[in-house]
Formats: sequence, C-alpha cells, structure tokens
Amino acid sequence: MNTPLDLPQLLIIILLLLPRRNILSGAADGKWDLLHSNIGITAMHMQLLHTDRVVIFDRTDFGLSNISLPHGKCRDDPNEKIVKHDCTAHSVEYNVASNSIRPLMVQTDVWCSSGAVTPDGTLVQTGGFRDGEHVVRTFRPCTDDYCDWVENGGGLSVKRWYATNHILPDGRSIVFGGRDMFNYEFYPKRRGADKVYQSPFLRQTNDPGSENNLYPFVFLNADGNLFIFANNRAILFNYNNGAVIKNYPPIPGGDPRSYPSTGSAVLLPLEKYGTTEVLVCGGSPRGAFTRAKHGTFVGALNTCGRIGINDPNPRWAMETMPMGRVMGDMVLLPNGEVLIVNGGGSGTAGWEYGRDPVLSPVIYRPYNRVGTRFVVQTPSTRPRMYHSTAILLRDGRVLVGGSNPHEFYRFTGVLFPTDLTLEAFSPPYALVPRPNILSPASQSKMSHGQPVNVRFALPPDRRLDQSSVMVTMVAPSFTTHSFAMNQRLLVLSGGNVVTIGGNTHEIQVTAPGSLNLAPSGYYLLFVCHQGIPSEGIWVQIT
Repeated sequence: MNTPLDLPQLLIIILLLLPRRNILSGAADGKWDLLHSNIGITAMHMQLLHTDRVVIFDRTDFGLSNISLPHGKCRDDPNEKIVKHDCTAHSVEYNVASNSIRPLMVQTDVWCSSGAVTPDGTLVQTGGFRDGEHVVRTFRPCTDDYCDWVENGGGLSVKRWYATNHILPDGRSIVFGGRDMFNYEFYPKRRGADKVYQSPFLRQTNDPGSENNLYPFVFLNADGNLFIFANNRAILFNYNNGAVIKNYPPIPGGDPRSYPSTGSAVLLPLEKYGTTEVLVCGGSPRGAFTRAKHGTFVGALNTCGRIGINDPNPRWAMETMPMGRVMGDMVLLPNGEVLIVNGGGSGTAGWEYGRDPVLSPVIYRPYNRVGTRFVVQTPSTRPRMYHSTAILLRDGRVLVGGSNPHEFYRFTGVLFPTDLTLEAFSPPYALVPRPNILSPASQSKMSHGQPVNVRFALPPDRRLDQSSVMVTMVAPSFTTHSFAMNQRLLVLSGGNVVTIGGNTHEIQVTAPGSLNLAPSGYYLLFVCHQGIPSEGIWVQIT
C-alpha cells in the first residue's frame, strides 16, 4: 500500500521538479562590506534586539579597550589583575540603521557567558568569569540611548562559565552546563525553587583534559523536550522531570563537535507536518586540543551530521563539506538555507590553538539532493578565528565580527591580530530585487494559531510563482563561541496567494500553534518568493 506524501515531502518534490531558472544569475556569490573599522571591542558575543540594535560584548579582563565609557564613567575593581581603574567600555550597542556604536557599562566579567531574550524583548545574560560567574545581567532595549546593563550579583545558584541558555515555553531560561558544572538550573527562579539539578549526561560526555562538552548544543523540540548534544552524543531530555526520553547514536566517526573541538549546529527549518532535524557541522578530531597545546595543529573535520530527532529509529546521515572547518558559525537564513562562516582549517578553539583561516563562507541548501547542497561563496579578506561571531540582521544580511585568539588585545607581532571590525555578508539573494512586505506593520502582535494576512509586493519584473511563496519566522540568536543559542526558523503553513492588483499579492498564513514550536517573544517575519526573501518585519507572539 502506498503511503500518502505529507506537505513538506510534496514541497521538496515540487522544488526539485521546478525549472532550474536561476533568479540569481549574475549574483551567484555573496558580497562583503566593511561596516566599521573599529568598534572599540572584539565581538565575542552578539544579540540582535527588536529595536534593530545589536548588543555586543567581550570581557572585562582583556585590559583597556579602544572605546571610552560615556559621561566620565569608570569601572573600579580592586580584584582585577590588569586594570583596576578602567574607564573603557567592554560592551557596545550597534545601531544597524545609523551604523553607529554606543558604549555600554558592564561591571562584572562576561567572558564566555551565555544569554537569551525574554518574551518582552529583554536580553538576559548569565554567568562569566570570576566576579561574573554567578551574575545575571539584563538589558531592556530602548531607542533613546539611555538603556544600559543592570546586574544581579546572585542570580545564579552556581558558577556558569561556557554554559548554554535556551528560552523555554514558559518564558524562563534553562542554563545548562559550564566548566566543571555537570548540572543545570533555571532563571528566573520560581519562589522556593532555586535548585540545581544534576546532569549525568554532561558528566559522561566530559573528556578529562579537554572537556569537549562545553557550550553544548541545545534545541527546543516541537514536543517540548530538549535535544542536547555534547561531545559526540545527544539525548532528548525532559527538563520538567529530569528524564532522558531518548539516547541517540553517537555521531559517526566518534569525533567531538563541542567546545573546544568547536563545531556548530542548527535546528533546521520547522514545518507544521515535517520532520524535526538537527545539523551538526565541523569540529576537530579527538585529541586535537591536546596536540594543539604542544604545537601540532590537526586538520579540522569536513563532515556534517544530520538527524531526524523524532524519527522512530534516528540515524545520522553524514555529508562532506567543501572544506574542513573548526570554530565556524552557522546562521539560518530567511529562505531556510544555512550560512556557514568564520573559523579555521586546523587546530581547535583556545588561546593560539587555531590555524589556517577559512575565509570562504558556504551556503548549505537543506532541500537540495545530497551532493548539491553546499555552495562556496565569495571569501572575506579578514580571518575570523577564536572569539568571532555572526548573526542574522532584519534586512537579511549577516553581521560578522570578532576574532581575538589572545589572552589580551594584541594588534602586532601575532599570526592573527585582535580584530575590532564589523563586516556584513550579503547572501546572493540580497543582491537582486526582492519582495517587499506591505502588511502587517512591523512590531505587530499575534497569538499562537492565529490566522495572519501577509500582503507583499514583488519586484516589477517578477511574475508571481504561486508554488514558491513561503512565509518564515526567525528567532534571533544569542551567539558566542560558534553556537547560536535560541536560533530557530519556522515555515508558516498557508493557503493560496491572492493577487490584489498588479504585483501586489496576499497570503493567509497561520502563526505557530504552540509554545513548544515558538516560545512567546519577538521574531523576524519574511516573505520568500522563488527563494528570494524580503527584508523582515518584527512580530511579537504573545
């Protein structure tokens, strides 16, 4: 008996059978633009907020940065080893529209920390080093340039350094792991429930001497459980009762993919009736960290593993990238493709442990057949090694910054000087005429399961292709150390496209139906036509 095809399977077949008319002819590669030659700090952590401002920070113990705090402010810390009286900033706000930088005041050390954005749009940032390891900091977005960090010194029950955060359906964050922390906790705390919960999985995946389970890859599954990957293994985890629902087979080859062997991972686009898949790419072979410490830099892994996490019998499907990559960043693009950018071709994460910068980004097209999914893009001229980052902007460009593989700022006499620049990578779709969303207005609110009419205009020379219209929603990520925490893309189900007049059209789609699919908060909404996305608008699911 033949099994009926579901909607995503039909979509994939339609896409493969469509004539291969290249809308991007003449623009097959992306484009790099230098936005800022010096933002004052290196972009170790980045988060886009719904004000189209990006909060960026590195650490307070690098020494003096290259940007002063405003209004004569200074940070006094008698325990600081480098600069005890510091009048420079270690966090900035980047205004995308004006391409300008504003210094921010962070008091405690945010080095190698984690974060998430709450349903009301507030950035909650957790942990760090030494005086910052128990601290929770909040940044409530504003447009008048008066907002700044607010710090809660006792927000965490235990120290968190190299931990991962994920926003949960109830609006809290789970803070998972960290150096020597084989446990997790929640923030904010519920009254009388400030408990720390043990994680045998984190202890089992810890490699003595190299760890390889820091910054674990954590994704919220559509069933409300968490997919957690550390080292070379993964589990499906019920955080409500601490139960492991499913153990997945180790990734083939057995090599580690999490810090400091530092691959990257994304949750592939979520569709209402489709499979839920995770893609893990790059990293370093087992033992590479120890060898790098002794001056031998092993070639990075050139493989990706892809797994359907809700399959009855899940198995990793392996693919080969055009080149090996460690410390790469993976960014979900509005059309469902994945950009892989930054990193090195050998070594590992850590001070001076990476070599052979990989300057060419790669776009991964998950709906293409195996063997045609990777497309190499125009190279940058700037090595982006340890402590570099990349995030999606509302206009569809990817903001790229950072790189400082040294214990302090070092601009001369080193292989990879500290980089204080910001660049934008424009994927091929950003170089051609694009759709334009006419309604709803940006900053609109919607409810789970609500029908939403999206009106859009196509470029004058573009005829409507009904079968290729797709509406997507992207949750912006907190990105650091090659992992984009809370990043997810949803393909909204919809009906036929109605032509309003000329090149103006409308499609009714349905907002995600549950908090498990889309926790409440701010998302970027895009209309894609023939693989070309519009600029996004902000919507808030309440």
